[in-house]
Amino acid sequence: MRPPLWLLALVFTTFTFATDDYVIAGVLPALSADLGVSEAAAGQLVTVFSLAFALGAPVASVVTATWPRRRLMTGALALFVAANWAAAFTGSYAVLMGLRVVAALAAAAVVPSAYAVAASLAPPGRQGRYLALVMGGLTGSLMLGVPIGTWVGGAYGWQATFGLGGLLGLVALVAVARTLPETPPADAMPIRDRLAPLARPPVLLGLLGIAASTLGSMVVLTYLAPFLRDVSGAGPGELGWVFALAGLAGMAGGQLGGRAADRWGADTALITGVAAFAAVMAALTLCWLLRPFTLLALLPLLLAWAAVSWWLPPPAQTRLLALAGPAAPQALALNSSAVYAGVSGGGAIGGLVLESHGSGRLPAAAAAVELAALALFWLAGRHAGLTRNPAR
Repeated sequence: MRPPLWLLALVFTTFTFATDDYVIAGVLPALSADLGVSEAAAGQLVTVFSLAFALGAPVASVVTATWPRRRLMTGALALFVAANWAAAFTGSYAVLMGLRVVAALAAAAVVPSAYAVAASLAPPGRQGRYLALVMGGLTGSLMLGVPIGTWVGGAYGWQATFGLGGLLGLVALVAVARTLPETPPADAMPIRDRLAPLARPPVLLGLLGIAASTLGSMVVLTYLAPFLRDVSGAGPGELGWVFALAGLAGMAGGQLGGRAADRWGADTALITGVAAFAAVMAALTLCWLLRPFTLLALLPLLLAWAAVSWWLPPPAQTRLLALAGPAAPQALALNSSAVYAGVSGGGAIGGLVLESHGSGRLPAAAAAVELAALALFWLAGRHAGLTRNPAR
């Protein structure tokens, strides 16, 4: 059965927002040089976007609960377009930082609604597939959106990358306005009820584990450009291809991680993924010590990093469901905030490491954070009294 047009519009919308967040990694060196700031400071543009999304999503879900969904999405997309096109014409780091907050708040208003609409309009028995398609916009952004944005930035300057982001947002706006049926708003839920799972230690620790797991991956992703430049001399053109191939590897890794969680149990899949991640980070650290390496020689390790990074979210979310028990729906609603908090932390911590120790320490820092994430999940299980592999 062919997906309905409104569903494809929602997939393109999540693709647009994820591209806008992650594409900074592809143009980071040029952006920092033009704005007169360090690469670590330029990386904070990822941090502020993701942090604004993480904090804004729960609030937006309460404030806009009774708004018509189509009007909410088109209005927020219009704000997103304006913020990106304004970013294309600014030469001020402070102004650009503020515009990233505006774009993130627009995304925070739309993304949770996109999942809710997909679930409510899905035919019986197809809800999971519809939600998976909408979520596929995130991995698709790494495979297609970020490489294209990186190539555009390399050819025409980082301003053109923000112009492209605005154009993508405009296409999403038109697609949503023309195809999305009007759906009734969700039942209003006080923010206290939405945040109630945070009062339960197992759920809080599980969400912190998800944030830490995402953070570990983003320490490398956000500053991949300076790392590859230092190790192999790679520029924007080569980086675009790396992102495209990493997106494909990440998609495969996500599928394998989900199957592993179902077959082995969440705990075993998590331990396997974190061990593989640490091994890849050790290998990248060795490459940095023995540099220079050709990009072709590094490519297998980069693909392995992408695959294990996307392997981890399915077992982590499966573990969270087991930890939350009856509060699973509210815990999953907080999952997006935890993920974006991790993206934000990756930009912040990676920036500190880059500024103080150079790009060669980024893989070691990423591995340490992933091991901390595993420890958080273990503590969560102890608090919940879960036995090993509860989600078998």
